[in-house]
Amino acid sequence: MCLLLGLTVADAQHYVNPFFDSKGSARISVQEYSPAKDTIIKTFHRNEDVVWSRYVYRIIDCRQKQNFQLYFPASPDDPDYRSLFRVIVDAIVQGLPLYMKSSDVGDIKPYFDNEPMTPDMIPSILNTDRDGSMGDGNIATSDYMLLNYDSTITDPSKRMRFNNYSYGGFIRNQYKFLIQEVVFFDRHTSRMHSKIIGIAPLWADNVDYFDDIQVMDALYGQILFWIAFDELRPYLAQQFVIPSQNETKRVTFDEFFQKRLYATYLVGEGNMYNRMLPDPNYHYTAKEIKREQARIEAELLDFEQDLWEY
Repeated sequence: MCLLLGLTVADAQHYVNPFFDSKGSARISVQEYSPAKDTIIKTFHRNEDVVWSRYVYRIIDCRQKQNFQLYFPASPDDPDYRSLFRVIVDAIVQGLPLYMKSSDVGDIKPYFDNEPMTPDMIPSILNTDRDGSMGDGNIATSDYMLLNYDSTITDPSKRMRFNNYSYGGFIRNQYKFLIQEVVFFDRHTSRMHSKIIGIAPLWADNVDYFDDIQVMDALYGQILFWIAFDELRPYLAQQFVIPSQNETKRVTFDEFFQKRLYATYLVGEGNMYNRMLPDPNYHYTAKEIKREQARIEAELLDFEQDLWEY
């Protein structure tokens, strides 16, 4: 009897979670990530072990099929998922620091040593009426502002508010991100590594002005602000990317970036001239830019291969 009782108790403790509910609908498992800092995995690299490094600049274009998961859902009120840009906007409301781009036209590098923007500066940047032709001029109440800031509210955490009304108009022109990445060789692990240093949303509406201004100046004008990627990661780790083809396979935005599941194209590298590939001083044609992109990518790949002898 003791043996039978033990088996009964053990069987009672075993719970089988069915895939279908009582109405025959599929149960898609939903995980919740803890906001604890230990959910963010960081690899420590000693300074003396990094014997070679190189900065590169890449663009993530959400119109590429591999990047669709970063752009959708386009709706601001989806109950389960948010786009990458919506995650960033919500993080700004919660206090994510933003950094201004350089005051030198054409300089697209981030400068995280500078002080971050003050909250009252942010609404005028996230504005669907970029030229001011439609707005009423009141930053605090304009319907064209993606975020509204009211300094009169006592609680600082509630001063910044998200404006659902203008999200659809904004997201139509926000489908690119510029990232600064460092590629380096760590002799302790004997392999190449890459790490995103900063990410900047690009306002693509300026692409129509390429006939009037240089391409590099246009790219500079599209940068809304810079974000230190490590400061963004805790927010990325709390949101799942919208599934693609497999509803039961879910990854967070942080995993999506750490596993490099996105596609990019290269727009520049760190060099003594402080020039990017679209820089007019290079006088590159579109064909020559593609050739330079292929050359730089090949150099990054060949560097690691050339370290070994067979």
